[in-house]
Amino acid sequence: MRVRCFIAVDVEGGELISRIVRLQQDLTETGARLKLIEPENLHVTLAFIGEVPLPLVERAKAAISKVTFPRFTVSFAGVGAFPDPRRPRVIWIGVREGREELTELARLVRARLREENIPFDKKEFVPHLTVARVKGGGGALAGALRKLQAFSAGNMTVTTVRLKKSTLTPRGPIYETLYERELE
Repeated sequence: MRVRCFIAVDVEGGELISRIVRLQQDLTETGARLKLIEPENLHVTLAFIGEVPLPLVERAKAAISKVTFPRFTVSFAGVGAFPDPRRPRVIWIGVREGREELTELARLVRARLREENIPFDKKEFVPHLTVARVKGGGGALAGALRKLQAFSAGNMTVTTVRLKKSTLTPRGPIYETLYERELE
């Protein structure tokens, strides 16, 4: 059996999530066809592992158990898009405060995965929170993204790193926490 998984920091906090959901609603009013990330699925991916056999999932748990890092605050602010705002495929909120800490946490998590010989996506870590995927018709979207560069969603304290299972369904992914490591 194979499991599709990744390591992430979940977005937590009612007020923070409410502001993100309001932003998502504003984005849909541009007329673009968007696949919004469900509030319960909002997260910052530290390392995407992909589909791996069960024994590697157990080794990933072991890798995360060795991560020691202090708790820290992140603030989510500024809206952008990959590959760029004129041709958006993914819409994200940036990380302002806590950017260096998040980057260091991702570096540490990836180092522990390497120690356990667990393959993961080697793309450079860019701290961001995906809020929507663009499916088409992004006419007014580029202008809206420009106006949202000053958007601030708020902040949260990062207390936990989680190994998440991702089950793909026609209605979107279903995430399940397989293991979590509390930060100090």
